[in-house]
Formats: sequence, structure tokens, C-alpha cells
Amino acid sequence: MALSLPFATFWDWLKAHPNCIIRAGTPDVLLFDHDDFHWQLGNEDESTALLQLMRAKEIVGEIVVFAAEVAYVQAEPGEGDEYIFECIAETEESREVLYQFVLAHGYDGAEEATGSRWTH
Repeated sequence: MALSLPFATFWDWLKAHPNCIIRAGTPDVLLFDHDDFHWQLGNEDESTALLQLMRAKEIVGEIVVFAAEVAYVQAEPGEGDEYIFECIAETEESREVLYQFVLAHGYDGAEEATGSRWTH
């Protein structure tokens, strides 16, 4: 069953779960997790989020997320233990996936925002 949530809620939750990201991408690029890499998430400003895939201090890949373009995030189970989070832009004429994040677990809105990072 699909779940919809605001981008800001999703992004705040995702920042506490960088170790759970399996892959992330746009229609033009796809970044994959690796044992030698780690994910870094942040905000350049209130309308721009930044996802970086790092190897030590070297950037392997980067996705700039324009939050103002995202109408909502749709979450649903994927294959196996994967959960897919799609950032959707929607107009009267079309619905488009702008960004996609695949995690090792689903969204749990009951988690308290503690500022700590989760590992699963």
C-alpha cells in the first residue's frame, strides 16, 4: 500500500537514515551504495536539498533536489526488502517522478526526531 507525505517530512526523516539508502537517482542519473561509500544529506537553503555519495572526503556523485518542484513523496514496498520513495511533480496534465530513493526499510512516522542516525 502506497503512503504519501510532504517532501520536508520525508527529507528530515531521510537525513536520519543515510546508512539505509541503497540507491538514489533522477531520470538522468542513478547512484548506488557501496561498502566504500557513505551518503551525506543536507540543505543548501530551504528550497534546495543536497544528496552526496562520498568516498572518504571525495564526492563520487551528487544530486541537487529542488524541493519546491516536489508536490509530495510517495512511498511503497519494492522488490524483496526494498522500499521505494518517489518525489513527485504534479500538474493538471501530468505526473512525473523527479527523484527516487530506495531504502532498506519503509517510513516510520512514529520515530522521534532525535538527531541521531539509524542503521538497519
